[in-house]
Amino acid sequence: MNYLKNISLALLCMFCLSFAWFHHGWSEYNQKKVLNFKSMIEESVYENPHALARVKYKGKLYLVYLAPTSRMTDRGLTAEMIQKGTPVRVVAYPHKTKKDEMRAERIFVADVKYELR
Repeated sequence: MNYLKNISLALLCMFCLSFAWFHHGWSEYNQKKVLNFKSMIEESVYENPHALARVKYKGKLYLVYLAPTSRMTDRGLTAEMIQKGTPVRVVAYPHKTKKDEMRAERIFVADVKYELR
């Protein structure tokens, strides 16, 4: 019976660690280089674990990680507000190694600021 507890505990640890690999840590983004620009939403996904948007920055398409949907909704930023074609101002940090990815610190929609952190 004790071996079943050990196996269960090992499986639980492996399960938890497998999700840790997918989490985007703050350290992956260059917080010393702030990008502050206006663009248009090209595409968006309003799903957990993070809402995502594609925007153009300096002529190139970027994937922007936003906040979890629950945080965005709590702060008044709904899926309808960041649909394709919506003009936005983004304040973000670029990914250190992925040249087409950034993490948004805040987003402005219709000149209203939404803090995402």
